[in-house]
Amino acid sequence: MQWWVWPLIAVIVSLASFAVAAYFYSYVKNMKTDDSAVAKWGKLIRQGAFAFLKVEYKILAKFLVGAAVVIFLFLPPVWTSSNIGMNFLNAVIYLVGATLSGLAGLLGMSIATIANVKAAAAAQKGITPSYMAGFRGGAVMGIAVVGIGLFGASILYLIFHDVPEVGNIILAFSFGASSLALFAKAGGGIFTKTADIAADLTGKVEFGLPEDDPRNPAVIADNVGDNVGDVAGMGADLFDSNIASIAAALVLAAPLGQTGYIFLLGALGLLASLVGMYFSSVKEGQHPGRALNRSTYLTTALFFVLTLIATLASGYNLRLWGAAMLGLLAGTVIGFTSELFTSDEGKSVQHVAKASVTGPAFTIISGFSYGLLSCFPALIGIAVAALGAYKICEPLGPGYALYGIALSAVGMLSIVAMITSNDAYGPIVDNARGLAEMGGLGDDVLEITDQLDAAGNTAKAITKGFSIGAAGLTVIALLAAYQEILVEIGKPADFNLLDPLVFFGVIIGVAVPAVFSAMLMMGVDHNATRLVAEIHRQFDEIPGLREGKEDVLPDYDRCIEIATVGALKELLPAGVMAIVSTFVVGFIGGVRAIGGFLAGNIFSGLLLALLMSNAGGMWDNAKKYIESGNFGGKNSDAHKAAVIGDTVGDPFKDTAGPSINTQITVVSLVASLAATLFAMFSLLG
Repeated sequence: MQWWVWPLIAVIVSLASFAVAAYFYSYVKNMKTDDSAVAKWGKLIRQGAFAFLKVEYKILAKFLVGAAVVIFLFLPPVWTSSNIGMNFLNAVIYLVGATLSGLAGLLGMSIATIANVKAAAAAQKGITPSYMAGFRGGAVMGIAVVGIGLFGASILYLIFHDVPEVGNIILAFSFGASSLALFAKAGGGIFTKTADIAADLTGKVEFGLPEDDPRNPAVIADNVGDNVGDVAGMGADLFDSNIASIAAALVLAAPLGQTGYIFLLGALGLLASLVGMYFSSVKEGQHPGRALNRSTYLTTALFFVLTLIATLASGYNLRLWGAAMLGLLAGTVIGFTSELFTSDEGKSVQHVAKASVTGPAFTIISGFSYGLLSCFPALIGIAVAALGAYKICEPLGPGYALYGIALSAVGMLSIVAMITSNDAYGPIVDNARGLAEMGGLGDDVLEITDQLDAAGNTAKAITKGFSIGAAGLTVIALLAAYQEILVEIGKPADFNLLDPLVFFGVIIGVAVPAVFSAMLMMGVDHNATRLVAEIHRQFDEIPGLREGKEDVLPDYDRCIEIATVGALKELLPAGVMAIVSTFVVGFIGGVRAIGGFLAGNIFSGLLLALLMSNAGGMWDNAKKYIESGNFGGKNSDAHKAAVIGDTVGDPFKDTAGPSINTQITVVSLVASLAATLFAMFSLLG
């Protein structure tokens, strides 16, 4: 089969996905909204979300342009380069990757801030139309993330396939997406948890207000945060993971002449996801979480069959298909275990809820313990997938074993459009629940939106586990790609732990995710403290606010402003620290130290990311389990303890945890792009 067939098919499927996204967008937008109060609150949330994104993108644009200049001048150094034009091309492609990543987040934000209003209003008619508004709104995000990324990578490959540096071109594209994702996820995470923590600690714990009570000055900022963190931020994150897996696989596939298979997996994964999205629905009385799972299972089964048929028809070796399916299986295992530990129907969440009866200390201890335990099956899944893919493809010849690991990452991420849809559904229905509360739609509507919200929380936990697992396989592939690049530049290296330079890199690499996480969570702490003070000021200084007098509203804009300014102030240092650390290790220890650095970064990063994401999800759903009437229900001592646990878990699961996998990807891409620089300039290596 000609080399261009599957990249071209990938372009066609991507274009078809845009048509489906336009249909879903129109479907949601044209749903009727009869309640003017809900529309009023929804407009405030939309304005706040776009205000944050506008300021964030302006700041990030300056950073990205500066990074592009560095790529042009130093990767590799222009004064040693025989092809300055390639440096310039990589810098431009870097900006294209960042722009497309930002575009995916922007499209997701646009539909999410429409779908939340539609889902709230539709809940007055039942769970079915409300679910459809939430899910199809999320599906637009899923399609945008995968469709735009696959389209961009396919077009680049079709244009530059015969350029020897095509692997580096795709890596530069991926680095652009990763750079924006790192800061978008971190900034959005800091914003959303600033508002969430401040709203919970003051509104629920201090003043006993219901969740999403319009008297709470931080309530709009809290709902804005769901969009900037869990829609725009997570969308950029999964866009980055998908492109990084493709980039790593292309670097390893190019010497083997097997690049077409990567696009086969990408195209058929997106096609299977579109079918799964179209048939996703829930009937009255059904559990929405099971509907989300059914769609994922349908997508997975369809992908399995389509890729098997296409592999045989295209003449590819079935071992390649087997490696990809191992990654898909690992993703399913990670998603299942995440659901097992974080679902409100699971024993772990219920045990944490029960422990809350004794007090907040036991809430924290039990949730943290189960969070640690939840890491084990996910890490086993990643390890087995990597080892299995390696062994399956090893008999095919030199280079195929590592390519097999890369294919397992691509296989896992091929259905990411469906996974992202489920994830974006979460913040949409969370907002819908808030709008129903603020709009006074009644207890029956709140009961429906609570059901949708609980399913969304579990879906978000599954997505975070899936994205972390995918990042794990992706960065292992990126480590292999880094080794391949060293061979290409004439500096082959083995990463032996007994080599002191490698060991030096491992130790520093292990430390970076911990420091990165601490900086993000301290950013939330600092910002939330400022916002709590502002909430107290408003309750003290605005007459009638606490009592809920008619026509007395808090200053929502001031809270949004504080959360925005603080988040943008805190987001850059953590990301810059991770990137600078990579250069420092490289300039000191050279290419061998960087190999150890990447390995250490992967090991500690995966553990911390899984721990924080799952523990945070458990604390969140333990609180909701109590709120549903268990162990004393709302306003009981157990509920207050669970709120504290949820508050601790907020920056775990929505700020630091999901940002770590992006951090790992970023430093891996920096290492690959700067390999020549580290080979030329290092003190000890």
